[in-house]
Amino acid sequence: MPTPIRYDSIGLDLSKRFPVTTTVGASPALAAETIIGTLTIPSFADISVVSGIVVQGWAAYTVGTSGTAVQLRIRQTNVSGTVVVATGALTRAAGNLAADDVNGFDSGAGVGTYVLTMQVTAGAAASTVSALYLGAIIV
Repeated sequence: MPTPIRYDSIGLDLSKRFPVTTTVGASPALAAETIIGTLTIPSFADISVVSGIVVQGWAAYTVGTSGTAVQLRIRQTNVSGTVVVATGALTRAAGNLAADDVNGFDSGAGVGTYVLTMQVTAGAAASTVSALYLGAIIV
């Protein structure tokens, strides 16, 4: 059962409401949508979700051979989970370093795991993710 909401912040630990990861899990191979980062919300069942969950993602990457565009998505749970937010196709050139962000709001009860995915259009070789940020704010 979630802890009841309190109206003061004295002695209140809010760290569970602001989970973050900067761990690069993988880089996209060819043109496949690939999970590049995973955020697991600790003690998710014990946190009251009143309005929803703000999700924020950012990635720095080098586009692989023949790549012409990149799309970042934040999904619930895994690569086949519900899309919370997507950038749409961002025009990029192979071999170039780029950094992009994607931000959204999961207005439902949320889930305990969010993933940041990347897909490179027409990629003929692996792209390289050099850094990322994936965070959530539970409201």
